[in-house]
Amino acid sequence: MESTMNTKKNMRINWGTSIVIAFILFASFILYFIIKVETNAKYENELVVEEYYKHDAHFGEEMVKIQNAHDLVEKPSIMNTAEGITVRFPSVMYINKIKGKVSFYRPSNKKLDFEVPISLSSPTLLIPKLKLVGGLWDISIFWSYEGKEFISKETIYFK
Repeated sequence: MESTMNTKKNMRINWGTSIVIAFILFASFILYFIIKVETNAKYENELVVEEYYKHDAHFGEEMVKIQNAHDLVEKPSIMNTAEGITVRFPSVMYINKIKGKVSFYRPSNKKLDFEVPISLSSPTLLIPKLKLVGGLWDISIFWSYEGKEFISKETIYFK
């Protein structure tokens, strides 16, 4: 009987050992999910901008173009319509002198990004909803008019 009680006393786990075991189990649990997210293609971990330093070197030039667009009396507008996304350019400008592109960036999936060249027959450019997936889009208009360059940016949630 005495040997049974000694065995029970020896098998008892103290507080320190319990805390260490709990910490190891918790750390293993967290490590499991980190590995799962890093290795699963469903959870893409992409850089926001490819070639970050090259992009950063042109930041000053980009700010000048954004300020040019901001200084316009009539600014381009981006509207979410039933047909898709409509980009309306200032009506005071000659549409045949507007050149550039409209860039669609999807923060959640790089594979959905695309660009549309600006080719106008009216002051509006329509991007049909067939080309767009519902969700958040960062839209940038890179355009020039009579030698002056502009950048207009807007974020839209498309349904």
